[in-house]
Amino acid sequence: MNTLIIHMPSSTERRPNAEKLLQDLPDAQLVDAVDGRDPGQVADLRVFPGNLHKPTYPFTMRGGEVGCFASHRKCWQMIVDNNWNYAIIAEDDVAVSLPDLARSLSMISAHMSPDMFIRLPFKNRERKGTVIAIDGDTRLLLPQKIGLQTGCQVVGREAAKRLLAKSEQIDRPIDTWLQMHWITGQPIHTLLPNGLGEIAGQIGGSTIQQKTRTSEKLMREIKRAWYRAQVRMRPQRPRVDLR
Repeated sequence: MNTLIIHMPSSTERRPNAEKLLQDLPDAQLVDAVDGRDPGQVADLRVFPGNLHKPTYPFTMRGGEVGCFASHRKCWQMIVDNNWNYAIIAEDDVAVSLPDLARSLSMISAHMSPDMFIRLPFKNRERKGTVIAIDGDTRLLLPQKIGLQTGCQVVGREAAKRLLAKSEQIDRPIDTWLQMHWITGQPIHTLLPNGLGEIAGQIGGSTIQQKTRTSEKLMREIKRAWYRAQVRMRPQRPRVDLR
């Protein structure tokens, strides 16, 4: 099992944790993150103002969000180019509990296929869905609502091909885009609890989020609530084999 760790070389605060992940995660290597604020690095990615898909995304993508999306696309392409059946993709603010992770890796090995995409979220919020497998308190499920954040996931080769083809044009952050299974055509599974956590606050904070003026916060929250309500109206459901 291979692991790709997304890391910005200039991020000295995150470097020690990135190097620790090289030891904690299987067959791991660092992948230079894409700087979305550098037009030359994202020249092949067309960015639109939230209007490519329904529901319309109510915010303009920031440079960090564009770079995050492009970094994951870079990893998907590496999975395809190396002809791996699947690989773990982790961001450099992940923390690992090795005993708990071992159970997760065992379940991944038993159930993962090139067509699958499995999220390993930090928080246990995806509780409703179709359970695929159980080991102790760890569950692999197809959640009705796909969670946010892309701290760590396992991406199959065929899933990577599908997502690359669907994301040559983007109009919203990668985690909100992945929620749109009706657009991507990609089911998103979840494995939790999984032995992973987030330590962004301890190593310099988020590289994407920016401070918002108090006068704008209320309107952003109203728009965010409206958008999330639209997403909830499109739950994931198991696919029916009609053969």
